[in-house]
Amino acid sequence: MFPCGMSKQAAKRIMMMRPKHFGFDPSTARSNSFQSQEGANEIAAIENKAKLEFEEAVSKLRSEGIDVIALDDSDNPVKPNAVFPNNWVSFHDDGRVLLYPMMTESRRSERREEVLTQLAEEGIKVDEVIDLSGYEAEEKFLESTGSIILDYDHKLLYACISTRTHPAVLDKFCELMGYEAVVFEAFNKTDEAIYHTNVLMCLAAKYAVICLDAIPLIQREDVSSALERTDHEVIEITMDQMYAFAGNMLEVLNSEGESVLVMSQTAYESLSTIQKSKLSSYSKLVSIPIPTIEKYGGGSIRCMMCKVE
Repeated sequence: MFPCGMSKQAAKRIMMMRPKHFGFDPSTARSNSFQSQEGANEIAAIENKAKLEFEEAVSKLRSEGIDVIALDDSDNPVKPNAVFPNNWVSFHDDGRVLLYPMMTESRRSERREEVLTQLAEEGIKVDEVIDLSGYEAEEKFLESTGSIILDYDHKLLYACISTRTHPAVLDKFCELMGYEAVVFEAFNKTDEAIYHTNVLMCLAAKYAVICLDAIPLIQREDVSSALERTDHEVIEITMDQMYAFAGNMLEVLNSEGESVLVMSQTAYESLSTIQKSKLSSYSKLVSIPIPTIEKYGGGSIRCMMCKVE
């Protein structure tokens, strides 16, 4: 059921970061319209709920046969967004590991050498570490697989330009890793740039979930053509569904080698019967309830899962 073949696209193992001090971060909210400040002063309650949601998410994923490496955030300094590790690091099958320039200072301390050491002890290949964080001094940013959606099979990436996704760092990534880039703009309901590409788009081995309505018409054809050229079925979501994090999904393989599409419960409930049917023809759908993390972090389950293998 749902075999993924020889594609490199779906994650075989994921790393997740157990939060210590999760909460609303005003410094990231300035560029992330998906965050909500309502009730954010209930600091202890939010932190405790987020910790519970995290543990239940890990338990649910493992019960589905998904290989999860759950690591612990450090106490100091306080890192309210550490639960989203996919933004500061990426792992590649040739053993190269990239560290990325982060826009907000509150997130830069998430880049911790001990995380790479712990993952190496878990059998993850860490042969060469390439540090791009020097671009922070130039105020040029690229936030890993939040900013870029990688098509590992075709050496192609998708990226919407924002304050967190700078063309110069994109070019450097492509030069280093041998990727071609499909670059475009994307805007939310109030015509603000969407902060991360992975809130509007999920790329699996055989299909793509994407909010084309967020992309200007003149650029939309370039994105659609690239997806068609690589034999991905395009499954469109609406702007409202994007706000429900229906673009923030990740395809992973379970212990039987079957394709599983992981999404939040919010995302799942936003999908139509037809959309669920299309997705289910390719992957088993698994939904995870993380309402606190979504509300105050402005990211969903895909942001919590870092593909390490």
